[in-house]
Order: sequence, then C-alpha cells, then structure tokens
Amino acid sequence: MTSETGSPRHFVKAAMSAPYLERDEEHDLALKWRDEHDEQALGKLTASHMRLVISIASRFRHFGLPMGDLIQEGHVGLLEAAARFEPERNVRFSTYATWWIRASIQDYILRNWSIVRGGTSSTQKALFFNLRRLRAKMARTGTGVPDAAMYEEIAAAVGVSKADVELMNSRLSAPDTSLNAPVMESDSAAADRQDFIPCTQPLQDQTVSDSIDTDRRSIWLHDALKELNERELRIVRERRLSEDGATLESLGEKLGISKERVRQIENRALQKLRVALLRDHERSVFTG
Repeated sequence: MTSETGSPRHFVKAAMSAPYLERDEEHDLALKWRDEHDEQALGKLTASHMRLVISIASRFRHFGLPMGDLIQEGHVGLLEAAARFEPERNVRFSTYATWWIRASIQDYILRNWSIVRGGTSSTQKALFFNLRRLRAKMARTGTGVPDAAMYEEIAAAVGVSKADVELMNSRLSAPDTSLNAPVMESDSAAADRQDFIPCTQPLQDQTVSDSIDTDRRSIWLHDALKELNERELRIVRERRLSEDGATLESLGEKLGISKERVRQIENRALQKLRVALLRDHERSVFTG
C-alpha cells in the first residue's frame, strides 16, 4: 500500500472521524443490511466500528507483520460479523464483532508468521497467542530460559501437553530455516540439513522381502483354493475374499440352504484351506 488513501494512517484518521452510533441507529442499520442488503447501511455500520478494528489489530503488532495488513484482515472479520449479526438478539454489534475481528486477524497471523503451518487446532492457536504472555508472567529463573516447571504450568493453563509447549516455544524462539541450507555456513561443500532427516520408510531389503513373501502367499492361496468344490469356493469367495463380506443368511437364500448349513460348509472349506496351506508351507521350507 503505497498511496495515502491506502496507508494505515489513513485508516486511523478515517476511523477516528467516523461518528459513534446510538443503539437504536445501530439496530436500524443492521436490519437494513440484513433484510434489504442496503450497502450504504453496511458502510455506515462498519465505518463506525473501524476504531475497534484498529484497537484489536494493535494488540498483535508485536508479531512483526505490517499494521496495515492487520487492519485490513480485521476489516474482513468486521464484514463477516455484519453478515452474521442478528439484531433481534439485543446485543451491541461491537460485542459480537470483536470475536470475528480477532479471529480473522489471528488466522492471518498464523498463515503468514511462518512458512511452516502451525496452530491448526483451537488449543494450539491459544498456545501460540498466549505463550509469550504466560512465559513472561511465570518466569522463575534469572536467565529467562523456561524450565520444566514453567512448561508444565503453561501447559496446564492452556490445556495442552508439556511437549506441545516445548515445541511451540522452540518455534517462537528461532526463525525458519531452509532444509536446503548447508549445515556449516563456512563450508560450501557441506551437506544440506535435509540430508540428516531420518527416513521412516523400510529398508530396500525389507521391502523386497515383503514383496516376495506376499507373492508367495498369493500363490499358496491360489493353489489351496483348488482343493475346494464349487459350492465351497463360492462361499469362501463371498464370505472371506470380498470387501463386503456376504452374510450367512444371504448366501443361504442364494444357494437354497439354511444359514446353519452355509456355516458348516464354510468351516469345512476353511479346514481344507488350512491343511493345504500348511502343506505348501512345509514343502517350501524343505525345498528352500
């Protein structure tokens, strides 16, 4: 924002010159906007509350983001409040709008304060915005470094775990670091930080071994299914090898037998499969 009309100073000047609204006038403007979509009513309603936006935005200026952007995000929240406001509830618009203004500014800060996304849950957001204040209030050491007791006290106050407090404190205490940055700044040939991130994937030999075992079991099952007659095979396929898993009653209706008979056939088929699979397994062990 380089123009005079778009500067934070202009917002402040315009907000301070806007008149205050009496309760009845505020109520009438809110009704006109909600029922008639009167944009002039909306403009007058929001303009009279811009000083509230500026006041709330100023509380978050220590996060290092442009004040003009904070004010604009607060204005977005103010417009959202105007769209949702219910005049008949007999609540002043400023009381209702405060929550929306603060929430809009906080969401903007969380999106732009760091390239790493943080504070996705309500408790994490509360921790993000209250950690500095709680840490200063509960400081017990002369060095200013939080100790274990302080972490536990902050965690209890916000309703998160001690590990969450420690993680958030480390994030607030240090700037973002690129994974492509070298470990040693003085050495141009040094490895990048990402080279030291442990891989959670299984080792290649384990992957290959699992693949071979899976293929072997598939072959065993295919051969074992040949031991079943047509009706046994159908019951096993529909009961055990399909995602839906047919019920005994539905299979009984299809085959024209009772569900108890289906259960008996299924048990017999599973026993045949068990014998065949054990036989194939023993054969593979002896043959290598």
